[in-house]
Parts: sequence; C-alpha cells; structure tokens
Amino acid sequence: MLKESFHTVSETGITARPALDLISTADDYESKINLQYHDKTVNLKSIMSVMSLGIGKDADVVISADGDDEEAAIADITNKMKELGLV
Repeated sequence: MLKESFHTVSETGITARPALDLISTADDYESKINLQYHDKTVNLKSIMSVMSLGIGKDADVVISADGDDEEAAIADITNKMKELGLV
C-alpha cells in the first residue's frame, strides 16, 4: 500500500467538479484507492463518499492505493491534484 499526503490550497476546497475529475482518474486503476480526511476514510471512486467529507481550503488529506497498479495510481492522482490547483 502506498500513501501520499496533501494540503489543499484551492479557495473552494474539493468541490463536485474537481472531485469528479479525481474519481475519473481513480477509476482508471484496479487498485483500491481511498481518501482520508480527519478520522474518516472513504472510497475515492465514489462521488457521494468524497463529497460527504466536505474538504475545504487548508485541509490535510491522505490518498492511499493498494493493488498491482498502486504506484501509477498515486502518481496519476498526484498529478491530477496539481493540475486542478487543489494542492
């Protein structure tokens, strides 16, 4: 299992549109991919789960991937987070 920590800098945090982009990226991989915020961990491939976290600006989150393609998944999601201006 690989984990990557992020600190959100986007003024609006992770809203629906960037969440959908992250989910779309995560869906490209077979690995189990989770998003952790505070003490709650959810499936990054589920829009309802991600939105339930209410991640705003200056939030510390952890994304983890577990599976055969975990390295590629974490790298791609990290790039997507940067591309979206979330981190």
